[in-house]
Amino acid sequence: MRLRLSRPLLGTTALLAVLTLPVCGASAAPAASQSTASATSAAASQLHTLADAFYRARAHFDPLLITANGDSRYDSELGMSMSPKSRARQFALYRRMQGQLKAIPRARLSDAEQLNYDLLAFELDSGLGLEKFPEHLLPLNHFENVPGTLANYASGTGSQPLHTVAQYQAYLSRLNQLPAWLDQAIANMREGVKRGIVQPKAITVAMLPQFQQLRSATPEANIFYTPIKNLPAAFSQADKERLTAAYRKTVAIRLSPALDRLALYLEKEYLPASRNTDGWSALPNGAAWYQAQIKDRTTVSMNPEEIHQLGLKEVARIEQQWALLGPKLGYSGPPAELPQWVEAQDKFKPFKTEAEVLDAYRQIDSKVRTKLPALFSLLPKAPLELQLEPELTRATASDHYTPAAADGSHPGVFWAVVNDPKQYSRTGMVTLYLHEGQPGHHFHAGLLKELDVPDFRKFNTENPNIGAFTEGWALYSETLGHEFGLYDDPEAYFGHLNDELLRAVRLVVDTGMHAKGWTREQAIAYASKTLGYSEARAKNQIERYMVWPAQALSYKIGALKILELRERARKAMGDKFSLPKFHEVVIGDGTLPLPLLEARVDRWIASAK
Repeated sequence: MRLRLSRPLLGTTALLAVLTLPVCGASAAPAASQSTASATSAAASQLHTLADAFYRARAHFDPLLITANGDSRYDSELGMSMSPKSRARQFALYRRMQGQLKAIPRARLSDAEQLNYDLLAFELDSGLGLEKFPEHLLPLNHFENVPGTLANYASGTGSQPLHTVAQYQAYLSRLNQLPAWLDQAIANMREGVKRGIVQPKAITVAMLPQFQQLRSATPEANIFYTPIKNLPAAFSQADKERLTAAYRKTVAIRLSPALDRLALYLEKEYLPASRNTDGWSALPNGAAWYQAQIKDRTTVSMNPEEIHQLGLKEVARIEQQWALLGPKLGYSGPPAELPQWVEAQDKFKPFKTEAEVLDAYRQIDSKVRTKLPALFSLLPKAPLELQLEPELTRATASDHYTPAAADGSHPGVFWAVVNDPKQYSRTGMVTLYLHEGQPGHHFHAGLLKELDVPDFRKFNTENPNIGAFTEGWALYSETLGHEFGLYDDPEAYFGHLNDELLRAVRLVVDTGMHAKGWTREQAIAYASKTLGYSEARAKNQIERYMVWPAQALSYKIGALKILELRERARKAMGDKFSLPKFHEVVIGDGTLPLPLLEARVDRWIASAK
């Protein structure tokens, strides 16, 4: 899943609205004669008021995050998450909300409301956990950025659909706000240059072609003009003419000059100032910053060295499987070199066109659907579609999933990245589908939309501070290929192990670069040798970890915890253990930090006894 996130902040209008709310707990305490039920109701009402205020704050600050989560109510807003003034207001607001939450008597809440309480406390703590670290001074990278997100939405097939006049107006509104966002990004990067907080030079080099590609000789040739080329025939002639004129004016007069300013700044000023180091520890207070990111992304307290050693242990465990699997694939060489051999074999690359790759994924999808009911008592109602990654971001993107809209305006989508179909290996397709499609991200995101929970929980799948659950569940879902019977095929099982090996390698290289002084080249070499990747493919992975520190740790740490809890439940419950029920317990309450998930499973085990 691609997580497009800025730290949740707040715009001026929303801030004023929230600050006028009564402080929870400030009213007189219930009279002694008031019933317990009445006190419980009052506490729950206070909690819901605060939770709604928190979600509105997040939505107005980072509406792109909300759009990616499937809530279309804020599709006309862009937000200004980088503004130093907005950051200061956000942190002040979150501290105020923490005080409001603590004033609510948790003990008077029902079990369900206590979970809402605990999760809101977690979100507020996470929002403040990185307060002292200037993330806003690194507003752009090659892997995820606001201009690129909006460019991908221009097709109308992504998280922001373009089917109605109102949707066209909402997207146009965002385009009109983009120039101010770009100018703020330049201002922030200039401040970052002064303070030595800049991207590595390799990352800036990777960014430049993307932003050059957003420029055009004419407005009509610009990617942001794409919606006008796809105007629905059902639109009235008057709407077509009005929208065409408005889009052309925005692109020509506002957007194109701003894109020119950004490209010029990156090339002439930011590239020369970019750093020659690669890891986060090279930044001011970088070691503490990285440790805070580990806590934020994994929700557990582990230090970089512990994670590094866990990664090495997992790499060794998985590599032991190569000796058994190699002969089944027709390989008789040294086991450690099996991935390199598979990568070089044309027999595993049968495709000639992108359409053939997509059709192969559809065949996997069909097989999985027939067996889902046997493993899951909960199935999402939202449909899943399979699509190819748009050309703009194909060269630097990873395969990912975008959630379905809560209002049904667009389905969940698994985006497959196919740069060259003739070099696309079928070995990793099954495990990738289980992760990005179903029962991975699509089950978690789809079922979450169906829960009767506050919006801050319902629309919370694209958020890195719960990545250990979202990515941990998706990686755990890959292991279910055994139960689906899909790993009886040695090619598919190799792909699963190799992708699991990738997640173990991530523990090694992420901590290696950001805490142990590894260079980008060292990390690329380790990944290439261990995974059998080409240098270009390894480079793509490593440069993702360079700009998104600690996010790559969440996969393996989360999946290992879920597998640990499954085994704990199986041993404790014996014949009473049910795999479908276990899955219901894990994903039935939506997104949970790992400590809360563990407590939930332990309560299930205790109740069965």
